[in-house]
Amino acid sequence: MFTQPARSTQITNIYQILRIDGYATTPKYQQLVNAIIQGIEEGFITKDDVLPSINDLSYELDISRDTGVRAYKVLKNMGLIASVAGKGYHIATTTIEKGIKVCLLFNKLSTHKKIIYDSFCKALGWGGAIDFYIYNNDFAVFKELLKSKEKQYDYYVIIPHFVEGGEQAGQLIDSIPKNRLIMMDKLLPGQESACGAVFEDFERDIYQALEAAIDPLRKYHQIKIIFPPHTYHPQEILAGFERFCIEFGFVSGVIRDIVGEVIEPGTAYISLMEDDLVILVEKIIDGGYRMGIDAGVISYNETPLKKIISNGITTISTDFRMMGEKAAALILTNSKEQIAIPFSLMLRGSL
Repeated sequence: MFTQPARSTQITNIYQILRIDGYATTPKYQQLVNAIIQGIEEGFITKDDVLPSINDLSYELDISRDTGVRAYKVLKNMGLIASVAGKGYHIATTTIEKGIKVCLLFNKLSTHKKIIYDSFCKALGWGGAIDFYIYNNDFAVFKELLKSKEKQYDYYVIIPHFVEGGEQAGQLIDSIPKNRLIMMDKLLPGQESACGAVFEDFERDIYQALEAAIDPLRKYHQIKIIFPPHTYHPQEILAGFERFCIEFGFVSGVIRDIVGEVIEPGTAYISLMEDDLVILVEKIIDGGYRMGIDAGVISYNETPLKKIISNGITTISTDFRMMGEKAAALILTNSKEQIAIPFSLMLRGSL
């Protein structure tokens, strides 16, 4: 417990309040913002208290000066702190509208996950304190994180993808009150209408995306999807893929390991993972085949680089920006609506 600091003085033991969580993926500047807000809310920081200088923050917390500058800029924009030339930063007010505390639990870091995160934060605005954690598709890590954060947040926003142990996730997530839970990207069985959600309908989405690509796909007699045996990708993707191939008369195949695969002309390939896409493209080039003529390529999830490499890679992708925005909107409106995010096809030279 802190001794109440004297007005207009440096706060005693400030670095017991200002800490950086090395396990959190929340940006360090945002952790600083959250810590100062929490210090004010709990009475450890009061009006006119002097905050550490940027140089002190950088030294004591082992962060860059830019991180400290950015944190203080956010707090100034919120009206919580002010600065006087030659005297540094101080608390301008302790009047804070109660903010929303959100725990984001994402399965992995990737380009499209960053798009979701950025759009979510922007849409939620300054009224939200966000802690961001990555569990790397590992159920054990997910369980430990969720248990350690129990009852600390107003909302939990969860992307539930696991390599193993996912069958236990539903019961664990069910322990969160439904009015504080937002599911993102995927709905687990039994969650239909139970909580707010922004999700992909994986079986329907791949079917409709391939249907939209039917004209260029007619150049090929066979379609193969790269789907490793140990993957976090939902099995519903395979179901939608197989249904499309049956209904439109394509020979279908599932590749469990692209490394050992021999490229076959007259085949269109669907890659879910970025690493597999690189190997696939290399194999097509090394085999002397022409992409988009001898062999087709479709990749999951749009990224800027796919627009330009190899005359453009055809992608099927959800709108990740919309996913982040809609999740924030559910929180701001205290809604339990469940929103299916649209899936789209970007046709390029690889098909």
